[in-house]
Amino acid sequence: MGQTLHLTARDGHVLSAYEAGDPTRPHKLVVVQEIFGVNHHIRSVCDGFAADGFHVLAPALFDRIRPGIELGYTPADVKEGVALRGQIPPEAPIGDIAACVAYFGHAPTGIIGYCWGGTVAWDAATMTDAFRCAVGWYGGGIAAHRTAHPHCPVELHFGGEDHSIPHTDVTLIRDAQPDVEMYVYDGAGHGFGCSERSSFDPEAYRLARERSLAFLKRHLW
Repeated sequence: MGQTLHLTARDGHVLSAYEAGDPTRPHKLVVVQEIFGVNHHIRSVCDGFAADGFHVLAPALFDRIRPGIELGYTPADVKEGVALRGQIPPEAPIGDIAACVAYFGHAPTGIIGYCWGGTVAWDAATMTDAFRCAVGWYGGGIAAHRTAHPHCPVELHFGGEDHSIPHTDVTLIRDAQPDVEMYVYDGAGHGFGCSERSSFDPEAYRLARERSLAFLKRHLW
């Protein structure tokens, strides 16, 4: 189990972040939330990576609206999460993530994000040079930013039956970024890595996490 701490972004915004793992570990990792906040699932993801030997932070990106937003996975929650995401200025998550890197003392750091966080992880890799590596799971906004140049190695994961991310988007990303490691999981839908969602796909999750962990360790160990 981790703890909640508070960080200050460069613009003076104070945000909470969930911290897990031994702070003396040299392997630092930022976990970026879905549109549902730093909820039970994201905290469990952090705890899992902490058990793998990482010192982990998950910044609460919705704190820019109000502190403590945690949603579930009902259709109403999805609608609310989309609306909340729309209230966050596009550049704000990068500032909040930078606060995590500063907390880590600018030690070698990786980033992994899910859903909205997958897009944020891509943006962090292309808009900053703060990370040694970046991993994105089903980031729906990546295709719109596909021509941006990543400043670190990137690995991306998509569901083959993700109706919110068309196959054409995945193809566009692959064509624009031939050096980026990309995996598509046949039969898996959006959110296949979250056991609290009806779209959870245990085999796709197992394989994607195994690949993500190997990728992170390859670049951070």
